[in-house]
Amino acid sequence: MMSNRFSIQWVIDQQSSGKLIKEYLREQEISRTALTDIKFKGGAILVNDKEENVRYKLQQEDSLKLIFPSEIPSKGIPGEDIPLDIVYEDNYLLVVNKPAGMNTIPSREHPSGSLANALVRYYQTIGTEATSHIVTRLDRNTSGIVLIAKHRHVHHLFSKQQKSGGVKRTYEAFASMHIAENNGTIKEPIGRKDDSIIEREVRADGQYACTHFQVLARFDTFTHIQLQLETGRTHQIRVHMSFLGHPLLGDDLYGGNTSIINRQALHCRQITFPHPFLKQEMTFSVPLPRDMNDVLLKQS
Repeated sequence: MMSNRFSIQWVIDQQSSGKLIKEYLREQEISRTALTDIKFKGGAILVNDKEENVRYKLQQEDSLKLIFPSEIPSKGIPGEDIPLDIVYEDNYLLVVNKPAGMNTIPSREHPSGSLANALVRYYQTIGTEATSHIVTRLDRNTSGIVLIAKHRHVHHLFSKQQKSGGVKRTYEAFASMHIAENNGTIKEPIGRKDDSIIEREVRADGQYACTHFQVLARFDTFTHIQLQLETGRTHQIRVHMSFLGHPLLGDDLYGGNTSIINRQALHCRQITFPHPFLKQEMTFSVPLPRDMNDVLLKQS
């Protein structure tokens, strides 16, 4: 049934009166690929509940509804009954608090138990015809906020926002030893290490990467810091802090001490983004997880 499919609806104002549907949809950032899918894969364009094509000339007060084809979840990602810590949900997106130890998507080493597997099952239970569109990924052992789009078009809009710096994430971490400066910026290119498919390093031929940090507190063996990224390179915070000589606690891949916490002490605390449909800025935050909070409690 079309009613269960992802759809977007607009009421045409005076300024848009007289435009062809294809012109109007271009202004709404509906891609040609999306329109082709709607035409040939079971979607619909409705004006006042009557099906029309993209050459229809819109009039003021027309109700234009775009119904997208059903999305079929990837066969390689079966649904799994895994609890989700949902921070926020609407018809377009989800904000989820991911625990450490969970992959964002399945990998060769961990083919099941991922956030994507949990999402497939969750969508089945709520009757949403969608596959997993994860906008902001986190490493397996990094905890915190993940932004998820409920449809490919929503993901497309968020991808554009990410490229323009509209999606902002704030992290907290425990970095080894004392960081002398109260704040700073690390601008060092990051690339894959020659002898590893996983490990990254600062290298001259790497991709531009920029990390801002601020000290929140200093303790005997580590510094509690807050970080914001201007770029989203793989392992960016972990690589940059290791390059500074302050690898994250628990990060054995990049030289961190594992005696205090047994995974990299990195948590995505907050996310801010302009909602692509509600047209308002939204901010969500989650507290530090128990393992990181326990480390802080032991310092008091």
